[in-house]
Amino acid sequence: MIKRFFVVAILFWGLILHAQPHRMDIDLGKVGAPIQETMYGIFFEDINFAADGGLYAELVKNRSFEFPSDPLQGWKAFGSVKVLEDGPFDRNPHYVRLSDPGHSHKWTGLDNEGFFGIGLKKGETYRFSAWARVPDGGTADLRIELVNTASAGERDFLCQQNLEISGGEWKKYQVILSPSETIDKAVLRIFLAGKRNTVDLEHVSLFPTDTWMGHENGLRKDLAQALYDLHPGIFRFPGGCIVEGTELETRYNWKNSIGPVENRPLNQNRWQYTFAYRFFPDYYQSYGLGFYEFFLLSEEIGSEPLPIISVGLACQFQNDDVSAHVPVDELQPYIQDALDLIEFANGDVSTKWGGLRAEMGHPAPFNLKYLGIGNEQWDKLYTERLEPFVKALRKEHPEIKIVGSSGPGSEGDRFDYLWPEMRRLGADLVDEHFYRPEKWFLSQGNRYDNYDRKGPKVFAGEYACHGAGKKWNHFHASLLEAAFMTGLERNADIVHMATYAPLFAHVEGWQWRPDLIWFDNLRSMRTASWQVQHLYGKYRGENVLPLTMGGKPVAGNPDQDGLFASAVKDGDKIYVKVINTSDSPREIELNFSGQGKKETIKAISAEVLSSAALDEDNTLDLPQKIVPHEVPFIGSGNAFPAVIPPYTFTIYVLGK
Repeated sequence: MIKRFFVVAILFWGLILHAQPHRMDIDLGKVGAPIQETMYGIFFEDINFAADGGLYAELVKNRSFEFPSDPLQGWKAFGSVKVLEDGPFDRNPHYVRLSDPGHSHKWTGLDNEGFFGIGLKKGETYRFSAWARVPDGGTADLRIELVNTASAGERDFLCQQNLEISGGEWKKYQVILSPSETIDKAVLRIFLAGKRNTVDLEHVSLFPTDTWMGHENGLRKDLAQALYDLHPGIFRFPGGCIVEGTELETRYNWKNSIGPVENRPLNQNRWQYTFAYRFFPDYYQSYGLGFYEFFLLSEEIGSEPLPIISVGLACQFQNDDVSAHVPVDELQPYIQDALDLIEFANGDVSTKWGGLRAEMGHPAPFNLKYLGIGNEQWDKLYTERLEPFVKALRKEHPEIKIVGSSGPGSEGDRFDYLWPEMRRLGADLVDEHFYRPEKWFLSQGNRYDNYDRKGPKVFAGEYACHGAGKKWNHFHASLLEAAFMTGLERNADIVHMATYAPLFAHVEGWQWRPDLIWFDNLRSMRTASWQVQHLYGKYRGENVLPLTMGGKPVAGNPDQDGLFASAVKDGDKIYVKVINTSDSPREIELNFSGQGKKETIKAISAEVLSSAALDEDNTLDLPQKIVPHEVPFIGSGNAFPAVIPPYTFTIYVLGK
């Protein structure tokens, strides 16, 4: 009997001793650093057809006939069609001339294929517009159709409208179309019909009328909504490597992206040719989604804009020759671009660039506070160019916070060189990038615990877990991102911003993965990684609370059984984020101290993100496959036991 009791006692105390390391102590009496409103945000780059063919709702490819290899790329011409280049817009001079085909039973016109087809929804309306004229000053008729070329019906058009063109002066015409069915790969067709006098066409466009916030030069509603629903605190734009360009001539030039859309010049997208194994020869930037639209969207979704501008360096990965870059003594035009951008965003309407902003429809300033100089540059080539930018900005705009770069990697010689240089130059934040495999994310829970608190703040500007041998979106990668983010949150005094990257990807046009949001011509899907970002934004909190296990941060350390955790205070509420990255359930106890004698802690709810299969994610067909769900979490007092299942992200919500 004594022996049996002894064995049971050993087992009992063994269980207690095993459970002790999972007691998470949260001190409510030591409220920590404030969590910046910019902490969790978004990073947009025009990769994976994220702009034209994606967020920018334009449905016509090559609408101004400016693709350099072929002005009719994206179009099929029939009958008598000629491309001319003395049009009304000096930066987009090409247009097409449609003339009588010479026989009453022949036709002249154009088909546009859109971006991987044109997606249309039954019951929705679409605005066709074009600049047009009749060169001889008379009148002519066009017939505008939306067509299903694979139709088995007697007629292939889904809708059609006639449009009369009159006079020899260029004018903008428009007509509203409503298709009779939903289709993901329609075609826009333009016939020269009725009076077949010669017609010139320029800037041919097709937009859904139901865009985000109803803007005419608008954004695709479901994709913009997916950004709004993240409630991002910061919005970094426009990149990324396109800020640099393969050569400086094709860098993203913000001044080309503003003003009337019909006169914004075409730009070659460096992601067209970056990967020969994911090659898209028709990938260009119309600049329809430009800096004005970026600032406006930032305002509408409630985020601080963070524009990134060129430091005068072309992409260093693609250019070993120093002559590819701007000499240091010739940087003044680039510095002036930075100063002019601030004026465009914040300047009075009486200024040149502030006045242009007002003409575009926004007299009030956008209240720009941050500016990034350069993207992923490194070594002295970068710092010697950054320095004159910093001096000019400090002199003219000391209110603007400057974001510098730590290079393309999360560690190594370039990283080690740049951080001290950013301190020397006085950068306010340093942009760190890390696309790394599972082991890296599991090992980086303590990354920011020992950073210098007196130097610049951290902007984790591009990051995502790239699975070893499985570089695609899957739940396990998102779980490890959630685990890593506990370290960002715990170190909110040094980490002020973080943005997953890339943001968007078209399922038929991607160059890079994983990505946060996938879409086709009609549908979109929010990945498990999006769900992680959404949960962190939803439960951001106001201040960090100290959370330890055995006196140490819960950061996936060797003796912590795969657990990561952080805690924040939000008014009278407490959010505790716990991630179990192991393959076994973990018993935990949330143990609170430091509250007033009369204060009682109450469990309110728990929200869980998990998946039956680690290698799977949401899909366009099953967009709700992996989403957070509530589980029972009740009780009151100082200690709250719980069991967190394997491979699970749980947020415990408590209140005083």
